[in-house]
Amino acid sequence: MNPLGTKDIVSGKNPLSFGALMSTDTYRLYLSLTKPRIGVMVLVSTFIGYFLANGTVEPLPRLLFTLFGTFLSVAGSAVLNNFVERDTDKLMARTSRRVLPTGQVSPANALAFGVTLVLSGTAILVLQVNLLTGFLALLSAFLYVLVYTPLKRITWWNTVVGAIPGALPPVGGWAAASGELSLGALALFLILFVWQHPHFYSIAWLYRDDYREGGHQMLPAIDETGERTARHIMLFSFVLIPVSMVPTFLGMSGLVYGAGALGLSLYMLFAGYRFISRWDESSARGLLRASLYYLPTVLLLAVADAKFLS
Repeated sequence: MNPLGTKDIVSGKNPLSFGALMSTDTYRLYLSLTKPRIGVMVLVSTFIGYFLANGTVEPLPRLLFTLFGTFLSVAGSAVLNNFVERDTDKLMARTSRRVLPTGQVSPANALAFGVTLVLSGTAILVLQVNLLTGFLALLSAFLYVLVYTPLKRITWWNTVVGAIPGALPPVGGWAAASGELSLGALALFLILFVWQHPHFYSIAWLYRDDYREGGHQMLPAIDETGERTARHIMLFSFVLIPVSMVPTFLGMSGLVYGAGALGLSLYMLFAGYRFISRWDESSARGLLRASLYYLPTVLLLAVADAKFLS
């Protein structure tokens, strides 16, 4: 029995329509297209950028509009990413059961849903926050969907390009609070930009066979010896150490943040070195865990220390 009441969801003969968002099961299908876990992380980094810009969450209505508009824009970008990659997703075991490859939602409906979310989020940011924040959200969506996603099948440089929209959310939060960009916003951008490389290379190594099947040119998937991957992991892990200290040098945060950021960065470096020394699944997951611990902890330390200083 089909719990969604469609004739043949898996075959795609009667895919769910964009207008049929009333049932709980259908809602879950569309929600899965938005990659909500990524959206939550984006909201955290956006909030931190907003807070660090002025040391306060005021004005609160502007913060709420910032978070809501950003979430819609990011969710829409995720939907459009699913739309663009629907055919290659069929080729990879990790993604073949997503709702677009299995026909549970039609490509046309996903496209309409994604565009609606992006434009709605951008409009909210422009009308309720400021033009700069709306521009940054639209720029992020453009780079992620129309530049990074196609590049994944062309060159391993896609990771560097994809790290740009991935690092923009705290910059958007900063712009929302202050109406301008400054060295503080650049510091937050650099931390996220550099952090993404060892984080993503660990994921790409774990799923390198999948990426090969899907035709994606991820560095760990095309680097047969692993030498280039190792160099990149260690390079960005080293660079993360001074970059993470920039908020302290700028006076955005104090010594508590500085000591914590230094310790977390050294932990990332150690995890990266252990991975390239062993090249096994356990050490790759160790680097991934280190990166997942690093980012929220270092950002929350920045907020806590800035609050203490104020």
